[in-house]
Amino acid sequence: MTDLADRLTVAGRLAKEAAAMALRLRPRAGDAVLKSEGLGQDWLTEADGAVERFLSEELRKAFPGDGFQGEEAGLHREGALRWVVDPIDGTSNFAHGGQRWCVSIGLVGDGEALLGAICAPQLNQLFLAQKGKGATLNGASIRAAATDRLDRAMVECGWSPRRPDAAFQALVQQVMGQGAMLRAGGSGTLGLADVAAGAQDAYVELHINLWDVAAALVVLAEAGARVSPFIAQSDAAGGAPILAAAPAIAEELAALSGISLG
Repeated sequence: MTDLADRLTVAGRLAKEAAAMALRLRPRAGDAVLKSEGLGQDWLTEADGAVERFLSEELRKAFPGDGFQGEEAGLHREGALRWVVDPIDGTSNFAHGGQRWCVSIGLVGDGEALLGAICAPQLNQLFLAQKGKGATLNGASIRAAATDRLDRAMVECGWSPRRPDAAFQALVQQVMGQGAMLRAGGSGTLGLADVAAGAQDAYVELHINLWDVAAALVVLAEAGARVSPFIAQSDAAGGAPILAAAPAIAEELAALSGISLG
């Protein structure tokens, strides 16, 4: 556990340094050169690659035996413990001058999420969590909401180009049909972190990638949220549906969405 604590300290520091780097590289709103990753509304900028390379190198120097998986640059190293990084989650927000984006650094091993660091610099948020040690936002402990009715809940339904639009629209209709208030923030990582902090009641997405959730999974678990077994359900590419919710509404949302809580 001491080794994990050391890794969390380093991950928190690097998340802040990487976020500062992204801000330095950020073009003026509207000037960013956005490149498509091959699917609609799935974007990257030059800053994404630079931040990922920085994190890969710094983590290699700090923990040379650990593996690494990034989203953008094809960087990959094998190891019993593997860092999974999204250099900028919420790239469209980032490129358009919005504040809702973050750097996400997670550590996985033996089929489970072990620690996570999420830094959203323009929201002044740093989420940290280690398995068995609780979750914090800017140093203060966080807990998922006590909301117990969907008609009093705020729910974010994430959209993925990897699933048919009709499936997403059906999910939205099902959630709205129970009276929940919908939210769309443009960052899956921060949507999940908000569930952990009680700032919203649930996040549901029919397909999301490991790098979007690796850090958030342990933050959610340590904050007492109910979370679908993402890693166990992942396909070969590391993608799966995800449901994260306040405990009292999780089963109802699982039934509506068809996403098993395991």
